[in-house]
Parts: sequence; C-alpha cells; structure tokens
Amino acid sequence: RFNITRPRFCGPPRPAHRGLAMARVFRMLIGGRLVPGEGTFAVVNPSTGQPFAEAPSCSRAQLDEAVCAARAAFPRWAALPLKERQAMVMAGAKRIEENLDMLVETLVKEQGKPVANAKGEFMGIIGTMKFMASRPFEYEKVLADNDRERILQRRVPLGIVGGITPWNFPPLMAAWKMCEALTTGNVCILKPSPYTPLSTLLMGEVLAETFPAGVLGVVSGGDDVGKWLVEHEDVNKISFTGSTRAGKLIQATAGPSLKRLTLELGGNDAAIVLPDADAKAAATGIFNQAMGNSGQICIAVKRCFVHERKFDEVVGHLAELASKARLGDGFQKGVQYGPINNKMQFERIKELVEDAKKSGAKVVAGGAPLEGSGYFYPPTILTNVAEGTRIVDEEQFGPVLPVMPYANVAEAVQRANATRFGLGASVWGTDVARATEVAGMVEAGTVWVNKHGDLSPDIPFGGSKESGIGRQMGDYTLESHTESKVIRIAKPKSKL
Repeated sequence: RFNITRPRFCGPPRPAHRGLAMARVFRMLIGGRLVPGEGTFAVVNPSTGQPFAEAPSCSRAQLDEAVCAARAAFPRWAALPLKERQAMVMAGAKRIEENLDMLVETLVKEQGKPVANAKGEFMGIIGTMKFMASRPFEYEKVLADNDRERILQRRVPLGIVGGITPWNFPPLMAAWKMCEALTTGNVCILKPSPYTPLSTLLMGEVLAETFPAGVLGVVSGGDDVGKWLVEHEDVNKISFTGSTRAGKLIQATAGPSLKRLTLELGGNDAAIVLPDADAKAAATGIFNQAMGNSGQICIAVKRCFVHERKFDEVVGHLAELASKARLGDGFQKGVQYGPINNKMQFERIKELVEDAKKSGAKVVAGGAPLEGSGYFYPPTILTNVAEGTRIVDEEQFGPVLPVMPYANVAEAVQRANATRFGLGASVWGTDVARATEVAGMVEAGTVWVNKHGDLSPDIPFGGSKESGIGRQMGDYTLESHTESKVIRIAKPKSKL
C-alpha cells in the first residue's frame, strides 16, 4: 500500500576537529578539587563509532572520599538560609551560560545529538536552575494551634543524594537531580553514564568554585561505581533515571539500608489517535515525539494506535515525514537526527526490527541501518504488527514506531494499558473534552492531549507501574528530598 521510503543522509561524519574534547583532560570533582581517576576509560563518538576522549575512572577509595567530603559539607550547607543556597544555584546558571559553547560541543561529540538540540538541552538546564533558584519552599507550617498544644511540621534535608543519570540527556538529568538536592538543603554526588560522562564532568568543572567544597561532587566510571554509590551506608537517597531493569537492581541494592529512592524508569508510551482527529496534525506531533533525539527519550511515543478510519491517512503522513528526515553528524548543518548513542543500543534496534519483519511486519519507512561508519538508524515506521511482537511489547528506545489500527476507543485504551510500563501517553482528537475523558482512562504518570512529551520544572514527573517510584520536580521536590519532623508543644494548663 505504501512505498518504502528512505531518509536523506547528510554525508559522512566530519572528522573529529581539534576542539575541546580531543585535547582536554577530564577530571572528577571531589571535595571541591578537580582530580583524575585512578584509571581512565574510552568514550566513543557515536557518529564515527570510534573513541575520541578518555574519562577518569573512579576507584572505591575515591568514591569514599567524595562521600566523606559531602558528609562533612552537609551540616553547614543545610543550615544556610534558602535564599543563600538559591543564590549559589543562580550563580551556577550564569557559569553555564558563560561556558555554553564548550559544553555544547562536548555533548554533541559524546551523545551524537545535533548542535541545536544540545544547545537546547543546556538552555533547559539554565532555565531549570534559574527556576529552582527563585521558587519558594514551605519548610515549616502549623498543623494545629489550640488550647492544649501547638503542632509544627518541619521539612528536614536528608543528607547526601546520589544522582545516577542516563546517556540520552546526560547533563539535563544531572542538573535536575543537582537542583532538587541542593535547593532543599542536601548535598549531591553525580554519577553519569559511562557512555556519556564528559559533559557532566565538564559541568562539574564549571561549577567547582560556585559551591562550597563537598556540596557538589561528580564521579565517573562503570556500573560498579554506581553500585558503590547505591550501597554506601552514608548516602541517604538515590535519584536514578534509566532502565527498569537497572532500577530494580538499585531498589534491591538500596534495600538493606532503607535508602530513600526516586526512580524514573523505562516507558512504552502509547499515542491514541481518535476517530475525529486531524490526521496530519496528529501524525506530525506523534512523529516528532517518536523520533526526537533519534527515539532515545523515555517518554517518546513508542506505540501508536490509530482508529481504522484514519489509519491509512495517518500512516501516509508518517511515511512522508520519515522520507524527509535528515540524518548525520550532529555538527553538520541541516541535520535533524543524530546516531544511536552506543553500539549495544544500535544492535538492539536492529534486532527488534528484524524480529518484527520475521513476524510479518510491513516496513513503510526506514527499516535498516545506514551504511558507513557510526550508529545511524533512520526513522522507521512499521505496520502489520500487534501485541506479542517484541517491538510492541518492549521499550525499543530508538527511532522505530509500530502503528496499529483499532476498531473502537475501549479497545484502544485496553491495548494501551496492556503493558507493565506506565510513564506517559497521549490522546489526539478535535473534541478536546472527549480526548481528555479518554486520557483519564489511560494508566500513565503523565497523559498529554493533542501534544506529547513536554516537561517543565514546576510540574511533577514520574511513572506508574514499572516505570518508576516517586516523582521529580514540581511540589514533589521538597517532599521527596526531605523528612517530615513533627514538633508538638504543650501549652500551660490554665490555673482557673
């Protein structure tokens, strides 16, 4: 019914230029000092598939040193007035603004996303830091005040927050965890993914003199460093963004010490296109949110259910958009989509698509990796797929969208909910009241209507089911990063 379309490739990746990331020695931030690791590991440019820089590898002793420095810094930091802590966060935002170009360049090289997207990520960081530097927090409130007693509730910082971040938005996720921890009076140690450690390490270097020694730490290394952080008895909370599998391991490792946890995990977000939807508008919005960051977004659209009356039209628009996609090295002009970040994920995407083909899927667009170096996989649209196929049941985390017809809305909702994930979803239709009603039936932490995927620091975000525990940002920032302390004050009895 539809011809297979191929995207435009913007030429081979440009050679690694003599910029910051090739020449710079990256260092960790421990106790206010920038230090090398006891070893190093290679970081690969996904546009070439070749190593381009070395990152420091943190030893167990160095992690202990980072925790010790954080523990020493905590009492004085927690005792500072909120406005003083926020003033330092605001100063940090200005430091990032001043160093924007080198931060962006490093992120493009290690993650692969286009320059415009990398700059947008850092602008999001700056915006988040400025917002968190100005928002009010109610640390004390009166629960009761009567003839017998006065009852106060205070919010008390937890202590050391360990932030473990993924490879799709490494500095943005680090900034979220840092801002939530520091503004609420905690101290923070960040551990980025070994696939993308450099932009977070560099952000730590930029912020090294902004905060007192030990308040912010940044360490890097393999999964063992993350495990050490989670199991460390002096770390009070772990805030993790990543896969559900890794989240379950963290929960098990943190269990013996009863650490507080915020886990933002995987998703298999469904988009439901209602019978009255504007097919072109819905297809455009869904495509953008399925393929953004080459599909490497936890809340990307990963399954699309379209009413059978609109199915052909929506698929046609999706195929057209895929044919116009421009892939290439993130530094090249006009590139919309970069590579898959790492070889392991690249191989997984290929495996899932081939499995779908063997199960009878029809490839409407894309469907095979691009030839040449790097981990490039084009936007891919699949039809003739259904539940029971891995591409539908699992989180693909790549630029592949299975599109499936449905006969009635009840069926669409049932199928959208038939998953162990529950991070996000969206409903598309011209009758907004009806679309909102359907959105209320979908089991997910966030459900959008006629849009998908936008987040902001003033609104809580997180998942249900196996997509996570707790929430980030919004009103949950104070609740999830502090303990409740109740003080009950007896009043003198009347002598009358």
